[in-house]
Amino acid sequence: MRALGKHLLVLILQKIVEMDGGNHSDDSEFLLLGLTESPQQQRVLFWMFLSMYLVTVVGNMLIILAIGFDSHLHTPMYFFLASLSFTDLVFVTNTIPKMLVNLQSQNKAISYAGCLTQLYFLVSLVALDNLILAVMAYDRYVAICRPLHYTTAMSPKLCILLLTLCWVLSVLYGLTHTLLMTSVTFCRSRKIHYIFCEMYVLLRLACSNTQVNHTVLIGTGCFIFLTPFGFMIISYVCIVKAILQIPSASNKYKAFSTCASHLAVVSLFYGTLCMVYLKPLHSYSMKDSVATVMYAVVTPMMNPFIYSLRNKDMHRALGRLLRKPFMKLT
Repeated sequence: MRALGKHLLVLILQKIVEMDGGNHSDDSEFLLLGLTESPQQQRVLFWMFLSMYLVTVVGNMLIILAIGFDSHLHTPMYFFLASLSFTDLVFVTNTIPKMLVNLQSQNKAISYAGCLTQLYFLVSLVALDNLILAVMAYDRYVAICRPLHYTTAMSPKLCILLLTLCWVLSVLYGLTHTLLMTSVTFCRSRKIHYIFCEMYVLLRLACSNTQVNHTVLIGTGCFIFLTPFGFMIISYVCIVKAILQIPSASNKYKAFSTCASHLAVVSLFYGTLCMVYLKPLHSYSMKDSVATVMYAVVTPMMNPFIYSLRNKDMHRALGRLLRKPFMKLT
């Protein structure tokens, strides 16, 4: 019975990723070999990643539904939080189902088109996560440093405009690097010792000159990642100055607690990204797989817990959301 259930689960996952075209083996394919080739370790990884995926999906869906159904949470901060949860939801669905299929299948191939599709969503959504975090930092800056102007400064129209700008920039960022990757010629050996099609890994497989890719990667990376990060640092310097000027200790704690969750998520996000990308391309190795798992799987899973752990508004909203089905039954 257990084997049948496991087989059905793999079939469902294969349906999710069948667009990747991983059923044919030819020169236009890559092989995603994953973290290990040991069958015992692959079984452990399968159940571990499946559990993490389900927790991530359920956690982020609950955040989105709680914010959507609770009118008390229809504020700029929670609007951006719901957008962040949606981004994380799409992000893990782009990579983990294919990874789970590969862990249970002898055929670990992914088509060239499927690999580029995965790369596009990966690059775009990481950039989108980063930009949304920067906008959330601005929201906290206005709320603490300019509280009397918060309602007018963070109007619904501006919030939608900021989110639209984040989406446009991230889509352009993803398209730029994906289109540049189409001009790269790959060597005969297309074995990827990784869990998904990642930018650095693909560039290491290239036989052609990738100088343009590297130059654009550095230039756009500085704009998309370092600029928002610098903006977040400036925002929090201003926030800390404003908090220190508050005379009451309890009000200081209350003001800081509204930023604590965001700071934790930013630290986790940038910490894991730095572990992977702040190093020369030639030194990129299997040791970076742990850090990749952290930002690709662990960070999206932890975000709902971080934002709801000590947030009383989220506790109440989640409680009301989960009680609704039972109230209808009674």
